[in-house]
Amino acid sequence: MVRQQLSEYILKNIKKGYTMDSLKFSLISQGYTKITVESAIELANKKLAKEIPIMKEHPEIVYKVVAEPIEMVEETHEVKNNKKGFFSKLFG
Repeated sequence: MVRQQLSEYILKNIKKGYTMDSLKFSLISQGYTKITVESAIELANKKLAKEIPIMKEHPEIVYKVVAEPIEMVEETHEVKNNKKGFFSKLFG
């Protein structure tokens, strides 16, 4: 009976945004045994698992094949020489 009440308490507070660890610590510090609290957490987890909706659709993976290759353009020597390096930009 205590386990059922604790699991309902845990579920209510999980929905409020508390973490399972904080609830566990709180209940143990209130005097409940570790075994009772862990048993209630297990029961609460089973109830939460039943509430999760089952996915009916599976994600669809789509592959696209590029028909034409992308043309790569090489830099000419002239373009390379016009680019300044880091130190030449820094020291002029």
